[in-house]
Amino acid sequence: MIGVLALQGAFHSHQVLLDGLGHSTVQVRTPADLERVAALVMPGGESTTMSRLLTTSELFEPIAARLSDGMPAFGTCAGMILLATEVLDGRPDQRSFGVIDITVQRNGYGRQLDSFETELAVPSLGSDAPPFHGVFIRAPKVTRVGRGVEILADHAGVPVLLRHGPITVASFHPELAHDPRLHAQFLASFTTSQTEI
Repeated sequence: MIGVLALQGAFHSHQVLLDGLGHSTVQVRTPADLERVAALVMPGGESTTMSRLLTTSELFEPIAARLSDGMPAFGTCAGMILLATEVLDGRPDQRSFGVIDITVQRNGYGRQLDSFETELAVPSLGSDAPPFHGVFIRAPKVTRVGRGVEILADHAGVPVLLRHGPITVASFHPELAHDPRLHAQFLASFTTSQTEI
């Protein structure tokens, strides 16, 4: 069972892609929901709002514990911010899980009017794979990458898709491209078959 954090943001679009890949999904809003899942997708949204909602829903500590135990997670846009070890320009009370050693700057590419779309080369999808359409909306910018973190794609020399162990993060919104390849790659990083987990 794959969980999709459903406190705020484009969680339904992630769920549609995962369902299309043949995996059962559940919207995670409570600690009881979290207990049912083997992995968690953290969608885009507003990272400071999501941080507060994680606390008020009493989900922050259970998710932190599961991540510490090795639960795979895929964070996109705000989800990337929540998983990073260091966040620049965040609110003083903003919390992150710190499970992938990167520094990210909130709204690093600018505000809503500066949103853009571009084609991204993702070699891990295959040497002959077509580019992935990246949708960047108030996207975080990676300013530092720690040792052992794999850069899977970049834009203008800045990493935008990264992985370390069971954790994958993207600055952009792969769910808005209606392209399941990155979700499939995430699932393949911790499963050995296409059977439902």
